[in-house]
Amino acid sequence: MTDVFLGVDVGTSGVKAILVGDAGDVAAEATTPLGMSTPRPGWAEQDPEDWWRASVASIRDVLAKRPGVRVRSVGISGQMHSSVFLDRAGAVVRPALLWCDGRTTAQCAEITRRAGGEERLRDLVSNPALEGFTLPKVLWLREEEPEAYARVATVLLAKDFVRYRLTGAIATEPSDASGTLMFDVARGRWSDELLAAVDVPRALLPDVGDSAEVLGRLTAEGAAATGLPRDTPVVGGGADNACGAAGVGAVAPGEAVASWGTSGTVLAPTARPVVDPWLRAHTFRHVLPRTWYVMGVVLSAGGAFAWFRDQLARELAGDPAPDARLDQEAAAIPRGAGGVTFLPYLQGERTPHRDASMRGAFLGMSLAHGRAHLTRAVLEGVCFALRDSLSILGELGLAPRTLLLTGGGAKSAFVRRMQAEVYGLPVCTVNREEGPAYGAALLAAVGAGAFPDLAAAARATLARSELESPDPAAHREYDAPYARFRASSGAARPMVR
Repeated sequence: MTDVFLGVDVGTSGVKAILVGDAGDVAAEATTPLGMSTPRPGWAEQDPEDWWRASVASIRDVLAKRPGVRVRSVGISGQMHSSVFLDRAGAVVRPALLWCDGRTTAQCAEITRRAGGEERLRDLVSNPALEGFTLPKVLWLREEEPEAYARVATVLLAKDFVRYRLTGAIATEPSDASGTLMFDVARGRWSDELLAAVDVPRALLPDVGDSAEVLGRLTAEGAAATGLPRDTPVVGGGADNACGAAGVGAVAPGEAVASWGTSGTVLAPTARPVVDPWLRAHTFRHVLPRTWYVMGVVLSAGGAFAWFRDQLARELAGDPAPDARLDQEAAAIPRGAGGVTFLPYLQGERTPHRDASMRGAFLGMSLAHGRAHLTRAVLEGVCFALRDSLSILGELGLAPRTLLLTGGGAKSAFVRRMQAEVYGLPVCTVNREEGPAYGAALLAAVGAGAFPDLAAAARATLARSELESPDPAAHREYDAPYARFRASSGAARPMVR
């Protein structure tokens, strides 16, 4: 019987499950898609029970692909910030408000006021009050749906809800707790000061364990649902961005990784809690002890490209590789997209604008432009938005010399080259493309004692590709389009608020 570790990632578009051997090999993987509800513009919700059903389906599917393996432990990653409201019986009170939900602008202002201003928030939780975070969602529920709020006994995050259904244990770990706006990121504890300021009971929040610590074991019900053995240990796991970084080996200061999922991020680990004085980037705990990271977030990266493909290239729906077809068309257009600029703010924006009211736009179009120009503009717009985050890392003394690429932007040779040229940095990939699920599996392996720590697990299982260095002249060609992009951000803001 072969021993393996199970990694599960509760994403926005689907739940992925993978089986990883102790040498880092991926024995099998399975994904179950998820839908998202947008009841109003700027709102985004999912039913936590759908996360559970998709997790069960993916776990059963991946186990069926490798009969006879023995799962030694489980690690879970998940989308950050999304709020799960449970009653005293552990039942879901209402659909979860997601990380990309922008309805809580008024609550963010209230939190900032009650905390004593942004400087005080920076001291208490290392981050500003943003619509995507969890605490504003708690206040929104209290103010807008008081009957539902009165039933709430526990507030959990996505991956912690799935672990609760597997094990019956209510717990979280620092990397995910960091994104709630209720966690003192520098000191590693819930911020009693901020909770008191906004009158949210500490009793609503779970205890905090370590990311590689066993925080529960499968119950009889969890085992029956998934096909896993009863008492299988489940570790703390981590937030998707932190697990994604762990899954490509970005675990030490000096590293940096750019990721394209539904959202896009640039993440740099640090040995101390570095905080942007203007709070444009986030500071969170990593999934390693005594390690933090600074991260810039673009709310629509791969999501912007998927929207463009699905809405403006519908005739490619039957194409076996529509993304590759669009890449090929875009590659025939010169850098700068013929003067077309795309602002990827389809769901508001975090870094550097911190404005949930921003919206996407194409600018500079003429009768001379076609779909290929728009495709190139979308890809460049996402790269430009991520370049904003890299610029902030540079201001904080965290500028990387090379950049790891992962997610959708790492799969295409054309987009990898575009990123190298836009950022002006050598880029590389790793030999694993399973994303946060792989990092969660490595945490499970550490928790089971297969590796002494996560850094050792990454060294033993990951290999990097050769660096792809940009042509300096190509990088200079992007300076003017990037300047045009930055100067155009005002067009993404509503004329009347």
